[in-house]
Amino acid sequence: MYGAGDVRIETVPDPIIKEPTDAIVVVTSACICGSDLWPYKSRKASDAPVRMGHEFMGIVEAVGSDVKTVKKGDLVVAPFAWSDGTCIFCEEGLQTSCLHGGWWGGTKLDGGQGEAVRVPQADGTLVALSVARDSALMPSLLTLSDVMGTGHHAARAAKVGPGKIAAVVGDGAVGLCGVIAAKRLGAEQIILLGRHPDRIALAKDFGATDIVSERGEAAIERVKELTGGLGAHSVLECVGLEQSTITSLSIVRPGGAVGRVGVPQTPVPLPKSAWNDNVTISGGPAPVRAYIEELLPDVMEGKIQPGRVFDRVTNLDGVPDGYRAMNDREAIKVMIEF
Repeated sequence: MYGAGDVRIETVPDPIIKEPTDAIVVVTSACICGSDLWPYKSRKASDAPVRMGHEFMGIVEAVGSDVKTVKKGDLVVAPFAWSDGTCIFCEEGLQTSCLHGGWWGGTKLDGGQGEAVRVPQADGTLVALSVARDSALMPSLLTLSDVMGTGHHAARAAKVGPGKIAAVVGDGAVGLCGVIAAKRLGAEQIILLGRHPDRIALAKDFGATDIVSERGEAAIERVKELTGGLGAHSVLECVGLEQSTITSLSIVRPGGAVGRVGVPQTPVPLPKSAWNDNVTISGGPAPVRAYIEELLPDVMEGKIQPGRVFDRVTNLDGVPDGYRAMNDREAIKVMIEF
């Protein structure tokens, strides 16, 4: 990415093993993330171009001498942050704060929207999958690299549980996966705040019981109507804008919880009501590596189908137009096949 609206396909040096803990993965599928759209809207052209993509699957091509958990030929999924799996934060299930971890792409590391990636800390990062490459499960398995784990993180942070009312703010791929997560964790009522018919239809299939298409004060009032005037026990904020955050904090009931996973775009002061009402506010970048083993069996058994959020498939050459399509709301989420 060179700047706002400027995504190019270029040839870069092939990745090589640099550390004994590295692996080289030849990418078989990847995708464009909603968070990629923020720099697509606003990145300054004067900044150095960066390699993009942090959600990918692929075949291990080579491993360093210290790598023990994956081998050449394994099909693997990579979470959107790499981590060693052994530091104190990894042991606590917070791999996004790994003392020796990092993030894909940028100016120095390969991005997932490319043909191959050098994976640092391969043992702590990659998860081998026992499934054929042509399996119909591949799209859903790919969501474990980010959006399904992020939706699950939002639900966990919002303390979703059996019998509770959950509200999901945002009808993008993360919000839709948040609906799946809320249903999976036992929410009795799931309110989606969204406006796009195709996304609403998918949310209903995933378990949404109510749809609120209003915005601002009208949306807040509608959620209050649907919850007996009390608000939702659990609110999943899956956008990151000021309005979505204010809405989320305004529809949670006293003693409830808000799980924020939308990448914040502007500072939002907390309303005094959140303090007065003993509202828990939690969230952040999802440690999806901690959730893969928990979610994987449900994907493998077909109990959840998060891969349905992909409504457009392209090849590498089609990535720039994939960004445009997602930015223009022509696509929910674009999958890239190699």
